[in-house]
Amino acid sequence: MTQWHSAELEKIGAAEELDLESERSDGMLRDPVTMWVVRAGDHLYVRSVKGTTGPWYRGTRSRHQGRIDVGGVRQEITFHEADKGEYADVDAAYRAKYGRYTSIVEHVLTDQARASTLRLEPR
Repeated sequence: MTQWHSAELEKIGAAEELDLESERSDGMLRDPVTMWVVRAGDHLYVRSVKGTTGPWYRGTRSRHQGRIDVGGVRQEITFHEADKGEYADVDAAYRAKYGRYTSIVEHVLTDQARASTLRLEPR
């Protein structure tokens, strides 16, 4: 597993949103989707409000690879399903970062959304 450089981790973790492109089975990138991103420890995470049936989440399943673009950082990544043991830290990171959006943040804290938690790892 490749680790994030600390400057990238800080920049991406502090960003309000990122653009995420997943790879199709033919290697082409899908259109970018704007996402919330959180940092928990030395890891970065995204979730689908619609859970594992969300279109962008399903798109990550074909090759488990893609690219993010955020705050001047453009990085090829691998999508890894987070373990259930990571959910509490990711929940806390969402609450801390996006808690001011009370009516929205609760949608990424449901069991449905938790099931779609992906850890972003550089490649």
